[in-house]
Amino acid sequence: MSDVTNSCEERMKKTIAALKDDFNGIRTGRASAALFDKIRVDYYGDKSPLSQVANISIPEARLVVIQPWDKSLIGEIEKAIQKSELSLNPSNDGKVIRIAIPPLTEERRKELAKQAKTVAEQSRVAIRNIRRDGNDEMKKLEKEGALTEDDLTKSEDKLQKITDSYIQSINKILEEKEKEIMEG
Repeated sequence: MSDVTNSCEERMKKTIAALKDDFNGIRTGRASAALFDKIRVDYYGDKSPLSQVANISIPEARLVVIQPWDKSLIGEIEKAIQKSELSLNPSNDGKVIRIAIPPLTEERRKELAKQAKTVAEQSRVAIRNIRRDGNDEMKKLEKEGALTEDDLTKSEDKLQKITDSYIQSINKILEEKEKEIMEG
């Protein structure tokens, strides 16, 4: 019985981690190295994460400086950033790439907040699907005689409480992200 709830909780933790990861990619008015987590650069025929071919620093609230370890990559890095969904305009001086993070317009903030809500809703659905899978597994165990009816009820209640707490976590994470987006 607890194996099923533990397994479900592990999957729920992964869903929360994925949500946070997705939220890191949603740009706010502030500079953040996490914005570039999903950017891949062509490095000797391989698509490498930007963080593995360059140093990313944030010297000011609205400025990102990217210093490639191999200067010949500067053009590739610039191209990868321009092709990304970040809508950023990098400039380089031959040694480093500087990216000014422009303040977001009100309309763009609303779009990003809506995008964050969509991502959060997908995570809530994933959590509920995990609960459903867990409940199905426990019902199967009860049919096989491995769980009593009382144990099944207790396990379902426990899984529901776990589900509720993860849904609350998602709501809280979303609320923080929306606040971050709206204040820019």
